[in-house]
Amino acid sequence: MKKPELLVTPTSVAHIHDLAKAGADAVLIGEQRYGLRLAGEFTRKDVREAMDVARKYGIRVYVAMNALFHNDKVDELGDYVRFLADIGVDAIVFGDPAVLMTVREVAPQMKLHWNTETTATNWYACNYWGRKGAKRAVLARELSMDAIIEIKQHAEVEIEVQVHGMTCMFQSKRSLIGNYFEYQGKWLEIEKKKYEKGMFLYDKERDNKYPIFEDENGTHIMSPNDICIIDELGDMVDAGIDSFKIDGVLHEAEYITNVTALYRRAIDLCVEQREQYEEEKDELLAQIEAIQPSHRPLDTGFFFKETVY
Repeated sequence: MKKPELLVTPTSVAHIHDLAKAGADAVLIGEQRYGLRLAGEFTRKDVREAMDVARKYGIRVYVAMNALFHNDKVDELGDYVRFLADIGVDAIVFGDPAVLMTVREVAPQMKLHWNTETTATNWYACNYWGRKGAKRAVLARELSMDAIIEIKQHAEVEIEVQVHGMTCMFQSKRSLIGNYFEYQGKWLEIEKKKYEKGMFLYDKERDNKYPIFEDENGTHIMSPNDICIIDELGDMVDAGIDSFKIDGVLHEAEYITNVTALYRRAIDLCVEQREQYEEEKDELLAQIEAIQPSHRPLDTGFFFKETVY
């Protein structure tokens, strides 16, 4: 049985050492000028250093170029792609066709992973981009387990699924924090807590706090919960899903490392010792719950419920 890749988002070059030791097979890095919602900012110098660290441990490096590009950035894409090709990154993650066309022109051997966050919802779309040159499709976070397995059965490309971390609920290219309260009404307000990281949109009616993440690409409102399906990996392993992703955005490095180690054990047991996995999976979940930030409850996302808009 094939063992899925364990893909993690590090916060820094130094963090890659810890993630590799914890069992990560690959890391996703980048700089916010080209990539969306990154756990850490990686300059070109950092990407070079990350490559050196990754090669030391024998893990893969993917670089995010999945931002939405306007005309002012299109001309610089070629230079960045050449840089990534020259240092030997393993793949570029893209959503905008401008990146695909640029890679075809300047680095045609570069592997591409298609990731638009929301539109990879059927195997036709995955295979369409596969025939355009993508080797992998990153599925939307709003899919059920049954839909994911069905897509994998028909996919001509590798399939990546996020199994842990928060998800993006809304993105705008504009900086919206300054006027969000004005347009949404008094029952929604932005609050900044002294002992909590960043800013939150507080929904009094549901008593939920939605993290607000701003970068060069605009405003991102994130889910109030973290996905966690460490105890529900069996069906996807059996289906042959190629990559499981842990998204560490807005989490501390130590937390991401600890979660990575727990998923490493879960994946290994699920593939090699299924009975032992079934015996241990509840304890693995309990260990994540023990380190989970109090304001970030865990749930299973849309894996086992219908999407409601």
